[in-house]
Amino acid sequence: MLQVLTKSDYLLRETLIGLKRGGWMNWAAVSTVTVLLFLFGISLQASWQLEGLLTQFGSQLEVSVYLDTGIQAADLGSSVEAMPEVASVTTVTKEAAWSALLRDMGLADIQGATEQLNGNPLVDELKVKAKDAEAVPSLAQKLQAIQGVDQVLYVDEAVQRISQLNQGLNWLSFGMIVVLSLTAIAVITTTIRLIVMARRHEIEVMQLVGATTTWIYLPFILQGLVLGIVGAFIAWGLITGVQQFIASLLAQQSEFIQFLKITMRLSSQQSWLLPLSLLGLGCSVGLLGSLFAVRKFAVR
Repeated sequence: MLQVLTKSDYLLRETLIGLKRGGWMNWAAVSTVTVLLFLFGISLQASWQLEGLLTQFGSQLEVSVYLDTGIQAADLGSSVEAMPEVASVTTVTKEAAWSALLRDMGLADIQGATEQLNGNPLVDELKVKAKDAEAVPSLAQKLQAIQGVDQVLYVDEAVQRISQLNQGLNWLSFGMIVVLSLTAIAVITTTIRLIVMARRHEIEVMQLVGATTTWIYLPFILQGLVLGIVGAFIAWGLITGVQQFIASLLAQQSEFIQFLKITMRLSSQQSWLLPLSLLGLGCSVGLLGSLFAVRKFAVR
């Protein structure tokens, strides 16, 4: 136990000494990692929110199913509602649809208008809501194949636009994160390499007394991890501040904005996953940067 504490104390002390030797380069590395993780966190959160909005719109998207003449909506309503992709089904009889149409046209004499057209020209209709936006096209095909269905109509332009926006954001974020990750790794590598060079005489002494390569360079690797962790905490603090600021701006907005705010709210699982993702990426960048830095010296 005493030996473990001694080794831990040595690693902690050497890590802190190395960070002090880094000086302003530490801040350059932390700043780069912070920018990387901040943009990564914002893009990840935006992607989750757009997916939630896409799902919400999809669940509210109605598919209008017009039946053949003589087929009643009540006869097909239960079988359509039993489909796994369906959230709910509303039946609209041709009489109710005809009455609503004439009222919208400003005609009060429903019976007279019906007699002039030799009867009600409309058919029964089913208004079907899907559980998932992605299931709407396949659901429409299944509904069209049902015997007694004449036509299936739905408007999916809004869902498609949101889906395309989400895909474009994901690709843009991926490219941006890759570039910034390489930049952060390069900055951390330079920082750790300068620290190693500044302590090269101490390292030579340790090598002469028989210290292993792992024991010599492990503190430098820990320094890279520390830089990544610090950047992750700062980025998480900035993201939290931005979230609170936007929430305060939207507090007094219209009902539609409030609907979007509720719809795009992160789940409890996502609220935990976001900081963990920041920490994981920060540690990975810091570890890779420090490993690249010490590799050149360790292989000598």
